[in-house]
Amino acid sequence: MTTTVKPPTWFWVVSIIALLWNLMGVFNYLNQAFNQQAILETLDQAQREAFEGIPEWATAAFALAVFSGTLACIGLLLRKKWARPLFILSLLAAVVQFIHWLFISNAVEAFGPSTYAMPVIVIIIGIYLILFSKKGIEKGWLT
Repeated sequence: MTTTVKPPTWFWVVSIIALLWNLMGVFNYLNQAFNQQAILETLDQAQREAFEGIPEWATAAFALAVFSGTLACIGLLLRKKWARPLFILSLLAAVVQFIHWLFISNAVEAFGPSTYAMPVIVIIIGIYLILFSKKGIEKGWLT
């Protein structure tokens, strides 16, 4: 028989912040998917070429990253240990997306060195959420 332990308040705070973070990712994905023309109008030629050159597999990786991350956060709030594999999937999908963006496309040349900032932040948060969910499983907060 599995016993569950009541998580501390900070568990809920972190879980809610993580959900909001991932929902911002979903918003960015949906904006990119359904508002392309408005985005393109704000870009110079080099940036436009980088944006228009995103292949379907990289876009699919973006979708997989944000939606699996959001589902994982819902799993945290439901106190389910299946959140951890979804966080792992989310991070792997984000890495695939960033490999294209940073190393295959001309995004760094088009947007400048600040292009590295968001991928680094996303990867750090992704690793943290995997470790956070692992701790939740070990402490009995997630079942």
